[in-house]
Formats: sequence, structure tokens, C-alpha cells
Amino acid sequence: MNTFYDFKDSAVHLIGQNVTTSNQIAIVGRSAGGLLIGATINLFPQYFKAAVADVPFVDVVNTMSDPTIPLTVGEWEEWGNPNEKVYYDYMSQYCPYTNVKAQNYPALLITAGLHDPRVAYWEPLKWINKLREYKTDSNLLLLEIDTSSGHFSASDRYKGIKQQAFEMSFVVNQITGEGGKIE
Repeated sequence: MNTFYDFKDSAVHLIGQNVTTSNQIAIVGRSAGGLLIGATINLFPQYFKAAVADVPFVDVVNTMSDPTIPLTVGEWEEWGNPNEKVYYDYMSQYCPYTNVKAQNYPALLITAGLHDPRVAYWEPLKWINKLREYKTDSNLLLLEIDTSSGHFSASDRYKGIKQQAFEMSFVVNQITGEGGKIE
């Protein structure tokens, strides 16, 4: 849990030093970094204006409980095995999917790759569906599924640059107040 509190504390420090405001902070994470984004916006949504979660590992408890999913058993050494109560209880505290609740969330762009062998596309789909059901604000909530890529997004250099531009335009639109329309 320290990771999520430390991440929030970094934002609080920047705000406290008058470097920025919560309306000017956007956070971005990919894969396990997407887990960081998901857990943080569940715990401390008030500190962030926008978030981008690329191929986010957000259904931690269910995914890590299934030994048939590639990479799962090998990850138990680092993450713990949620089939054991102590690890299940710990993971349940931060699992982004498990902890979605009725509250305001920052504007959020979630991406998924249809052919992702590490974070299956249905994890972000389940998460965004639950967010749509529970969130209490009208902030933008977008999902982009790349039907031609996997975990590492575009292998084509120009497609990768285009993807980064899309994500950064989302962030800039949200922070500058121009948000709402992405073309």
C-alpha cells in the first residue's frame, strides 16, 4: 500500500509547494503502472484532473488467482498467491477493479490491446464497465482498444507516435479545460 500513498504524497507535496494544483495534475501508467493509476484514483481521486491507464493490470485478485493464465504462477513469488487468505486480503485492499466505488473520478483514458498476452483486453473492459456504473461525475471516461496490437502497443514507429500524441492530447484537453471532444 505504501506505493499508492507515496504516489499521492508526491502530488500533495507539489500542491503544497504551490508548484501545481490538483486541476493541473495528470497521471499516466502502463501495465503494472496502470495498476498504480487505478488504485490511486480509487483511493485519492481528488488530487488528479486526468489519468491515462495503458493496458492496465486492474483485475489483480481474479487474474492472480487463476494459475492457468500465463505468467501468473511465476508472479506469486513477487506478488503473493491470492489463493492464500493473507495475500487475498492484501491484494483486495488495492485491486483497482475490486475497489471501484460511488465517487467522483478524474477524467480517464484507458487503453487495451486485443492481442495482449499479459493483460487480457477484458480486464480494462470490466474495469471501465464498473467505473461507468459507479462513478458519480460527468468527467470523460474513454476506452480505446487497439485491435492490431498486444501489450507493447504499436510496433510501427509512426503508429506509436500517433498513439502518444492521442494520449497527450487527451491530457492537455482535460487540464486546459478544452476537454470533452477527442478526434
